[in-house]
Amino acid sequence: MTTGTSAFPLAMRRIGMIGGGNMAGALVRGLLVSGRVGKEQLIASDVLEEKRRALAETHGIVTTDDNAEVARRSDLIVLAVKPQVLGEVAATFADALSPETLVVSVAAGVPLRALEALFPRARRFVRAMPNTPALVLAGATGLAASSGATDADLAAATALFEAVGRVVRVDEPLLDAVTGLSGSGPAYVMLVIEALTEGGVKAGLERTIALSLATEVVYGSAKLLVETGDDPARLRAMVTSPNGTTLAGLRALESKGLVEALVAAVESATERSRELGREAAERLTKPK
Repeated sequence: MTTGTSAFPLAMRRIGMIGGGNMAGALVRGLLVSGRVGKEQLIASDVLEEKRRALAETHGIVTTDDNAEVARRSDLIVLAVKPQVLGEVAATFADALSPETLVVSVAAGVPLRALEALFPRARRFVRAMPNTPALVLAGATGLAASSGATDADLAAATALFEAVGRVVRVDEPLLDAVTGLSGSGPAYVMLVIEALTEGGVKAGLERTIALSLATEVVYGSAKLLVETGDDPARLRAMVTSPNGTTLAGLRALESKGLVEALVAAVESATERSRELGREAAERLTKPK
């Protein structure tokens, strides 16, 4: 990644959202709630009038159906559209981009080289892999920058996603692992909550009570880990007494292969992410 002085702090950025769906809404909310930007710095576009109206009414930002207008009025563009339509959407505003525009993509699986092919006028790109808890400002996002992005560009992208949670920076090939772990991870955790709930029901609890307890167990355990900064193995040992109930439960999990299953889930999702990235690159860089 190169260094440069032309990019400026996020507080001075004019930020445009191409796509007005859930992730764009989460970013707008996070940016405004955190005070990182003012609503006058934000603009969003979407083909659906109801999404434009929701963003405008909820957050007081300018919205439009013209992607090129967003590109002209912004120096940081967030591509918040599905990868299947990215090529079609890119064609509506690629010519309106300035070489100084920072393009931040949350289109899952679309590699930097495909973005560079879609937007030949731009040279600064950051790929982001957020996850669904960003919708409640508790997300985890992995970032990877192109060679043309400056340190200030990556700092701006980091600040952008810190408004909706935690951020890690990785080299682009590792974004597939980020996808397999934190991108797909909420689904694994929801399955764990479902299973814990079912266990509670089989043990005699009402389903609503079991679900409430299972949810708080996952939330509270994660909060304990975050706030103590301790090692998860040590925290697990703290509640595992010799010949106690927790040990009996852990032995049951081990006998059913829980650890191996979760490791396999991350590995399988990571490999699928790699496959989708290759497919996206082939589709989006194919000569017209």
